[in-house]
Amino acid sequence: MIVGVPREIKNNEYRAGMVPAGARQLCKAGHRVLAETHLGEGSGIPDADYEAAGAEIIADAASIYSQAGMIVKVKEPLPQEYPMIRKGQILFTYFHFASSLELTDAMLDSHATCVAYETIKLPDGRLPLLTPMSEVAGRMSIQEGAKYLEKPQKGRGILLSGVPGVEPANVLVIGGGVVGTNAARIAAGLGARVTLLDISLDRMRYLSDIMPPNVITVMSNEDNIRHYVREADLVIGAVLVVGARAPRLVTRDMLSTMKPGAVIVDVAIDQGGCVETSRPTTHAEPVYIVDGIVHYCVANMPGAVGRTSTYALTNVTLPYALKIANEGFPNFAKNDPALAEGVNTVNGILTCQPVAEAFNKSGCMTIDKFF
Repeated sequence: MIVGVPREIKNNEYRAGMVPAGARQLCKAGHRVLAETHLGEGSGIPDADYEAAGAEIIADAASIYSQAGMIVKVKEPLPQEYPMIRKGQILFTYFHFASSLELTDAMLDSHATCVAYETIKLPDGRLPLLTPMSEVAGRMSIQEGAKYLEKPQKGRGILLSGVPGVEPANVLVIGGGVVGTNAARIAAGLGARVTLLDISLDRMRYLSDIMPPNVITVMSNEDNIRHYVREADLVIGAVLVVGARAPRLVTRDMLSTMKPGAVIVDVAIDQGGCVETSRPTTHAEPVYIVDGIVHYCVANMPGAVGRTSTYALTNVTLPYALKIANEGFPNFAKNDPALAEGVNTVNGILTCQPVAEAFNKSGCMTIDKFF
């Protein structure tokens, strides 16, 4: 199979969909790898390293899309890429379809087979291709939140840790999954008072055992969210419903109860956001203010730390990319239930029920109908 890896074009996206080690393994397996010029520039990887691994350096994305049977990316295709996508082509990347009807319709119209990193799910429920970027985003959420709490950034002028004689910041983390756990751990390490909300008592028992004493766990419900939002200097939205739109848990009216200059970092923005007033932002213009509350809603947070994120991501995507290239569709989905969960569209048909429900689309089919 010809595997194409175009350069990412999303605003300030510095990750690459493949590293030279991945290109080498695919080439050894008998595949051709086409890498766009400067593919790894944002991650500190020169073209020469890809060439040494056996990849062919291609000057433009259009040439890659026209030749490749599979496209490996990091982020969802953008509108300028839609016309390049061909019927039957396999796209392997993050899609987060439930947050964008435009993207969903474009990929259905392309009749491509879209395999979404974020919905590949193991039998035990783990999301192996979402986990490393959730770890990065969770840790970054505290780093960014701390920055935007500074007064020159329109925040409250609060140091997360406090100092002797001055109390630390109150950090509210909504969601106790991978993002929330990493956010809470970093915030606690900096000395903040952390409240971690989740809907699972079993999960809270586990987190209560492993977290330091300055993290408390509380059942997530509307009343508790309303109460702790009011006290928070920094709110981290870390909610995930696999493949579906994130529930809006922090409503517009709650903002009026918050401290002026408090910061919200909505990590769930990739899935539409868990704050009613959230809208996607970019690294170039990361924040905006609503009712005196600073909103940070960058939809590709890990892209800012390209080198760390590229290696963390490709560590987990490469085995699946090899399986897809080796077996093709539909065999890779038939032979690997986790990969089958990742298939969201085939030949103009939705195969991910949560996406269909997000946009009230009919005609969704289970992936086994294609076997």
